Amino acid sequence: MNEQHIEDIISALYDMVQDARALPLGADRCILERDKVLDMLDEIIAQLPAELKQSRTIVESRNELIGQARREAEGIVRLAQQQAKELVAQEAIYQEARRQCQEMYNQTQTRIAELRKASNEYMDDALRRTEEAIAMSLSEVRDTRVKFRALTEAQENRAAAEDDSAI
Repeated sequence: MNEQHIEDIISALYDMVQDARALPLGADRCILERDKVLDMLDEIIAQLPAELKQSRTIVESRNELIGQARREAEGIVRLAQQQAKELVAQEAIYQEARRQCQEMYNQTQTRIAELRKASNEYMDDALRRTEEAIAMSLSEVRDTRVKFRALTEAQENRAAAEDDSAI
């Protein structure tokens, strides 16, 4: 028998059984050519190990491919998880830096307000003391002027009186 694929041989066997003559009084029994059927079965048995071997090779290749794909997927997942952790850590660092920055900004604004208030109070106090010193100086100048006028008038009056007494 020439070399055929197992499917072809099985199909031919099926056709033989279907086309076989039925036995009288036994519709479910038939007559087949024993040698031809045995040759076909021998051919199936001869080809079956090769077919099975090829099937096993295909299954092993598929399993190896699936295993490799699974390993690659696991590697990708691990890498993605690592990157996600790094991003979360970077985000946490960024948020902490942002919080600290806001805290420093708030402290700086508070300190600026305190310094502004202190400098305004100092300036107001310095101007008040200057005003008081100027007011005291003005008062002294007025008093001195009044005394000077009084002294000048007294000298003029004395000089006029001396002039009158000399005449």
